Amino acid sequence: MTQIRLTHHYADALPDLVTPWQGANVPGPKILRMNRALADRLGLADASPQMLAGMEVPEGAHPVAQVYAGHQFGGYSPRLGDGRALLLGEVARDGVLTDVALKGSGRTPYSRGADGKAALGPVLREYLMAQAMTGLGIPTTGALAVVTTGESVWREDGPLPGAILVRTAASHLRVGTFQYAAANGDVQALADYAIARHYPHRAGDYAGFFADVAARQAELIAKWMLVGFVHGVMNTDNMTISGETIDYGPCAFMEAYAPGVVFSSIDRQGRYAYGHQPMILGWNLARLAEAILPLIDTDESQAIARATGILEGVAAQYQAAWLSGMRAKLGLAGEETGDLALAEDFLRGIEGADWTLSFRDLGRDMDGFRSRLMADGWLEGWLPRWQARQDDGSANRMRAANPLFIPRNHRVEEALAAAHAGDMGPFDRLTQVLQRPFDDQPEHEALAQPAPADFGPYRTFCGT
Repeated sequence: MTQIRLTHHYADALPDLVTPWQGANVPGPKILRMNRALADRLGLADASPQMLAGMEVPEGAHPVAQVYAGHQFGGYSPRLGDGRALLLGEVARDGVLTDVALKGSGRTPYSRGADGKAALGPVLREYLMAQAMTGLGIPTTGALAVVTTGESVWREDGPLPGAILVRTAASHLRVGTFQYAAANGDVQALADYAIARHYPHRAGDYAGFFADVAARQAELIAKWMLVGFVHGVMNTDNMTISGETIDYGPCAFMEAYAPGVVFSSIDRQGRYAYGHQPMILGWNLARLAEAILPLIDTDESQAIARATGILEGVAAQYQAAWLSGMRAKLGLAGEETGDLALAEDFLRGIEGADWTLSFRDLGRDMDGFRSRLMADGWLEGWLPRWQARQDDGSANRMRAANPLFIPRNHRVEEALAAAHAGDMGPFDRLTQVLQRPFDDQPEHEALAQPAPADFGPYRTFCGT
């Protein structure tokens, strides 16, 4: 059996941003599911249920709860932090650190009156979503394991089986971490740590660091938009410095294309609707700029000018990443100035139709594509423009860029309901299919189909 060792690099470097802590004891921790490929890569295949529940600490680890601030739905909270999470430590591989953290491991100093626990459903949901995003090639925190705790947690709908998610990440540094450090501590120490860990070529260059974070986030949000992913809680404490997707709470994948679609039960004003995500990208980055402004330049007016220049370029960076992805999704050969209009006209035409299957069928089944549209009069003018941009490689580009399988909302709910009843078969089948979302997998064709009409409007919840 391999001895597991974790470092405490973050806790040592920035002690003012952590509180030493340990997970709560639970009566019967059991590993329900483990991502074996990820566990093997990180040397964690032999981790015990007790370790993955936070009850036993591996050699060299000093678990901590991290503190950060954040704008939540536009309102600033000066002290948030890991209310139900715990950073066990980091795995060091070839000079690269990977965080190993728990979600649902009990109360911390930042729980704000909550129990710090997690129910099985939300934990399985995040595990599934992280696996799906990995299959889609979208940067994400990793889902290492689901551990059941042998106890019940109480929510509005009564007692639910308790569970803990074991999550990995390039780091858990967030925009909110910088907001907290700027208000309460040494933001330069935090920036130097983030640069050394994620952007070492930017040592001492805080404007360059900010520009790199902005570029990574612009690429990330473009990838979300291209597959119809709606995060649901794009608060500043849910935006990573590394450029990974984090915190799959009330998220969902859009089915019928609607720019204003909202799934989160707590997003009552539609702040984080699908079509608003690029705008929120810029808003969140502006909050990061505010936190590090004194580092960018000692002359405030110069610092503002430099930060503003970077922020003003974010929209173009996002659009370039999005348009590059759209060219692939539409199978376009090369680049032409009319491509943006071609893509935008296509989106207007498919409004109300299934996002995922519209792109997939365009390249393989024109009759199926037409059948999904609310109206197809626009096609007569659009198709010749599109066909003029195709070449011999178009079909392959479209196949590689357009998934057939996404976590369909009704299938996710079916899998979670079955898991609660003790049947992990639907969950495992869905997880396996989503690891190869671009392959046809005809034996699982039903998992690619939209929800039935009687499924109704879909709402997601934070799980706290």
